[in-house]
Amino acid sequence: MNSWFRGAGLGLFVHWGHASTRGWELSWQLTGGVRHQEPAMEPVGCEEYFANAAAFNPTRFDPAVWADLAWRAGARYVVFTAKHHDGFAMFDTRLSDYSITKHTAFGRDITAEVVEAFRDRGFRIGLYFSIVDWYHPDYPRYSDATVRKPYVVGEHPRGTAEQWARYRGFMLGQLDELLTGYGQLDIVWLDGEFEYTPREWRFDEIRELIRSRQPDCLVNDRCLGHGDFATPEQQLPVVAPDRPWETCMTMNSFWGHVPSDQSWKSPGELIRTQVETVSMGGNLLLNVGPTGDGELPVQAVERLEAMASWRARMGESVDGVLPGLELWQFHGPSTRRPLPDGGERLYLHLVMRPYEQVVVRGLKVARIRSVRLLGEDHVLQWTATPHLKDVHAGSADPAGDLRVKLSGARLDEWCSVIAVELAPEEAE
Repeated sequence: MNSWFRGAGLGLFVHWGHASTRGWELSWQLTGGVRHQEPAMEPVGCEEYFANAAAFNPTRFDPAVWADLAWRAGARYVVFTAKHHDGFAMFDTRLSDYSITKHTAFGRDITAEVVEAFRDRGFRIGLYFSIVDWYHPDYPRYSDATVRKPYVVGEHPRGTAEQWARYRGFMLGQLDELLTGYGQLDIVWLDGEFEYTPREWRFDEIRELIRSRQPDCLVNDRCLGHGDFATPEQQLPVVAPDRPWETCMTMNSFWGHVPSDQSWKSPGELIRTQVETVSMGGNLLLNVGPTGDGELPVQAVERLEAMASWRARMGESVDGVLPGLELWQFHGPSTRRPLPDGGERLYLHLVMRPYEQVVVRGLKVARIRSVRLLGEDHVLQWTATPHLKDVHAGSADPAGDLRVKLSGARLDEWCSVIAVELAPEEAE
């Protein structure tokens, strides 16, 4: 698989559609959410929801502003919702009139403008595409009479075999438009595998279409049986997946722009979540939901600016690094960076307070060159004690414990980082 994905660290997920003009959750508002799943939401009539698309006119949309902010925050790839479950295409499709270019006064290809702005800024480009389409007549189209509200996974309208064949051809046609009309794509982020069966979707054919049009493009694991990376959602995994992975997560509770949702995670929590994700070898795909006017919510901007500020001081501890120590060695997230001379730099992320000292176990203590507080360039007081068994054995490279004093140190508001530089192992 493409090596860029491992170590990318942070991506920007953008969930956007006409529902944002009403403060509705994208797609799921028309089903009243999902039974037993938070957050709860009031259902909207299916036809009312679908008709809302005509009012979408995001005149303040400026993707270059989004791209600049996300880049400064440390994101290096973007995944944009070209089409969500509601069937509204945020791109110029020839196969449906239910699109941003044909169904609205705005009339511009939003996906093309997002791709251009983010590509110009240096981002890897990903497009989200839902293989379900609750608007299409052959899916068949959702109605208040055919859909349980709240939605129950496994229960959805089904049409005839002839309808399914027509719909599947339509779905593949729209996917092909995205694969051939927007330049090089680095990720196709599929969703909607929860309706119909893998045999009916024929994921092998979907994957082969993507490979034939975009040979270097990665596909997430919702292309069942053919994914290049895992996508845990809204929480970190207890154990890191045994393949490349990212966790996709919202800044508050909803994916789209819902002004009544004030459950915003603090900047510190988001920074510490990124740190934990990277320390486990994954990427954080952090979501924003633009407003109906096309701007990022003030709360999202504040959090991305905070991440940019933290990254300006601490970025080397999360950019292009490898997982660090085992938890028995250091009780917190850590990363490491190989150095040109064969040594390495360890980054210890202090995600909890209070603390007077930090203990790191099992280091090759004779190799410790320096211990400093990142961002402040402040040298810390430390002691290193080799294990007695190595001392008694006369080891020239003993393992032992590092103790770092933090009293009086100027600690970071959100997450302090201790950098421990280790000399290379001497050749025998």
